Amino acid sequence: MDLSNRTVLIVGGTSGIGRELARRFVAAGSTVAVGGRSPEALSELAAEGFGTFSIDVTDSASVASVRDAVLARYPELDTVVTMSGVMLLEDLRDPAHFEAAQTTIDTNLVGTIRVIDAFTPHLVRRGAGTFITVTSGIAFLPFPPMPTYAASKAAVHAYSEALRAQLDGTGVGVVELVPPAVATAGQEKVNPHALPLDDFTTEVMQLLSKDPTPHEILVKGVLVHRWAERHGTYDDLVAQRSQALAMLPSRKG
Repeated sequence: MDLSNRTVLIVGGTSGIGRELARRFVAAGSTVAVGGRSPEALSELAAEGFGTFSIDVTDSASVASVRDAVLARYPELDTVVTMSGVMLLEDLRDPAHFEAAQTTIDTNLVGTIRVIDAFTPHLVRRGAGTFITVTSGIAFLPFPPMPTYAASKAAVHAYSEALRAQLDGTGVGVVELVPPAVATAGQEKVNPHALPLDDFTTEVMQLLSKDPTPHEILVKGVLVHRWAERHGTYDDLVAQRSQALAMLPSRKG
């Protein structure tokens, strides 16, 4: 992927990984627009020179409206990154967890599908472009305190594979970004092994610029998750990660 002359929309790019990727694409020479829900973050990004759009991926009307606004302003749009996501703890012994599960699926999975559906006709008409979906190492090696988060990201992985197969021959590629724990949004407080954001995004941009661009963007820190089953470490690692269930309120004391 030539990163120097893209027109990129990053949905969910108002903080963390998405925000840093936006800055990296601009530094490489691309034009970048950012969509998100936080008015304060969008104002900050607008002050940095980004095009900004208020979007709620759980609302089909919002996604359609933003699509129209983005394409009116950036008719040469060729790259759509779907970053929106929530990570919520769930105690599956408590039926009250269902609300968190529903929110997670609607944002992480259905929200991703809404954004992809909105921009697929445009990219196919262009005959060239890229979708970048965002999953997680947790899609391949579950973190038991966040069961629906893991399920949603595993689903986005499967959806990305199917989307790539269905768009084959159209000129539109599908790249899946698979982050491990990255030191952003408080991850560094609960996981001392979280990768520094700067190091992570540097490695991501290097991988994206490879020719050909890999179907999966796997930084070194996520390989232990991605290939746990292949390496025979899956069961031990899931058991190890299950110790974190002690953080659930019902398990304390």
